Amino acid sequence: METNPIRVALVGQPNVGKSSLINAISNAHLHVGNFAGVTVEKSEVQMHYCDPDGCREYEITIVDLPGAYSLNDYTQEERVTKEFLLDGDYDLILNVVDATHLQRNLLLTAELLELGKKMVVALNMIDEAEKEGIEIDAEQLSAILGVPVVKTSARKKRGLDELLATIVRVYKQQETRSKIVYSDFIEEEIDRLVRFFMEKNYRSDIPYRHLAIRLLKEDTRIYKQMHDEPIWIELLPILREALDHIYLHTGKRDLDEIFADEHFAFAKGAKMEVISTKAMRAQNITQKIDNLLINKYLGIPIFLFLMWGLFQLTFTLGAMPMDWIQAGIDWASAQAHHLLGDGELGSVVGDGIIQGVGAVLLFLPNIIILFIGIALLETTGYMARVAFLLDGFFHKFGLHGKSFIPLVTGFGCTVPAYMAARTLKSRSDRLITLFILGFFSCSARIPVYVLFAGAFFGVEHAGNILFLIYITGAILGLIAAKVLRTFFFKEEDDPFVMEMPKYRLPSLKLIYHVVYGQAADYLHKAGTFILAASVLIWFASNYPKQPELVAQYQQKIEQAADAQSKDRLQAELQTRQLEKSYLGQLGKWTEPFFAPLGFDWRMSVALEAGLAAKEVIVSTLGVLYSLGDQVSAESQGLRERLRAEISLPAAVAFIVFVMIYIPCLASMAVFYREAGGWKYLLYLFLMTTATAWLLSFLAYNGVRFLTQSGG
Repeated sequence: METNPIRVALVGQPNVGKSSLINAISNAHLHVGNFAGVTVEKSEVQMHYCDPDGCREYEITIVDLPGAYSLNDYTQEERVTKEFLLDGDYDLILNVVDATHLQRNLLLTAELLELGKKMVVALNMIDEAEKEGIEIDAEQLSAILGVPVVKTSARKKRGLDELLATIVRVYKQQETRSKIVYSDFIEEEIDRLVRFFMEKNYRSDIPYRHLAIRLLKEDTRIYKQMHDEPIWIELLPILREALDHIYLHTGKRDLDEIFADEHFAFAKGAKMEVISTKAMRAQNITQKIDNLLINKYLGIPIFLFLMWGLFQLTFTLGAMPMDWIQAGIDWASAQAHHLLGDGELGSVVGDGIIQGVGAVLLFLPNIIILFIGIALLETTGYMARVAFLLDGFFHKFGLHGKSFIPLVTGFGCTVPAYMAARTLKSRSDRLITLFILGFFSCSARIPVYVLFAGAFFGVEHAGNILFLIYITGAILGLIAAKVLRTFFFKEEDDPFVMEMPKYRLPSLKLIYHVVYGQAADYLHKAGTFILAASVLIWFASNYPKQPELVAQYQQKIEQAADAQSKDRLQAELQTRQLEKSYLGQLGKWTEPFFAPLGFDWRMSVALEAGLAAKEVIVSTLGVLYSLGDQVSAESQGLRERLRAEISLPAAVAFIVFVMIYIPCLASMAVFYREAGGWKYLLYLFLMTTATAWLLSFLAYNGVRFLTQSGG
């Protein structure tokens, strides 16, 4: 029978039981010698293994490499191990890990994963770990690392057959599935380099991701190898920019230290995901802080208090510049009318462009304050702890713990929230989070909620209604996530470690960099699409022109006896013009779709106008109900008119629809980019519209039944 050779590089830190593991393997033939040119001892073990599945015979040779704490050149042993792993002849790596000191051992594992080789992890001394009350979820650890993890005990000969079978199985795989996750700013640069290699169709024996990592680590061998290639000229400026970005985020320029911190964060995060102990004693200040912030009883209340404080600052401090910005927008709009006249040009610039872009600028202070707060929590290392804390709860709904960052951001504005979903490495986790973000009401919907809550439930109860709306939206979002995971993203959840970085003081330069970049991105993406949408809505609401109708009303206005009658007629003219406009015709055409929800054509038009920006809904309702467009959520006249024209069941259904249906056009554009295609945007539109219609229908009929029963 033909024998298939497999060469295995046995790697581990000193005193992890590598020698014991070799000796425990039955029928092992030990060959001892020296590595070429050095006095470091070289041990090889040969054994035969018969694969029961393939009925094939394998000759497995295990090369026992010197114990090394890391792949550096600090000692001769480390240098020998590193050189063999980079240039040696072997098929896969067998990494032996001491289960009683998992975090420390995973530091070397992280470096081995960066090599991009096939790999198996032997979780050795598992019997001693269990005796110490340490329980390790090997299956979860395997999912995090992307390589098989086998529990072994050399002393009790436990797991050895499984280990050999796993070595053969991994050997037969086409490629490695190993993975290591870095901080977001490093992942961003890795992705950028990978995209560059893909665009250039660069030929490499190393997978693009691992090549990018080694370039960012300034691997001497890779630099020498690529230096004389034509691609180097284009690659060099990208690398310089990437390294500057990494230096800015870390506040350091020593790449060995930077990646050592990354390995520490990865190892600690992996340990915290997979290990549980009966007693955990804090050994340093970091662990003492962690024991408080990740405490299962105190952790979530502390987080909720901090987020409550952040939102208080966001809306309290943000309200002050909002008034100034609104005054500036109104002044600019008036100036446009003054300079360009009250004709078409003045109207499109003053009412369309300036007021439309102003809707974005108005919320910029809130966004900046929210970004500063989140950046502070992120850069200090706290956000990673909260993600870990919420991970178990979120997993019940098919989400990852890191999803909470974009979801929380969504309460401010959905546009940056979609961008924040990039922190999720798993595509299914990212898509589910993107799909449910609309359920978490952004601040642009607040004017609508305030208007309807005040009109139909009284100002004294408006606060409670607002709280109920936000809580209901969040619950619906979590339910939607569970449905999406169960029926549409059925693939098994792809766990990845949540890095646990060391606590550090925030850098003002870094905070500025993060906030400026996000705010500029927000303005660029949102402003352009809001601008286009505003001009589109202006056109749809002003055309076709009705000269005969205008002349007819102008005559009535001139004959009116008092100013109040003139204002009433002017508002009535606006309503009639809007009713006959393209937007009004659309409202009439779609009225049958909304009729089962209790909506008339005016409410339909308001919802359709809200597709551009939710802020537009209130002013549109003001025009439609003959009060002019200069109304606010606090307008008593509009509240009274709505109460007279709209039933309570229809009002509740309207709130529910606004709470659920698709966010503004700006967010749709960002969703398209982040989700990666028009089909996902179509799915989002259909999902949110269908859900909003169904729940509004249930709300309308439910409230109608209750009011009729009560009546």
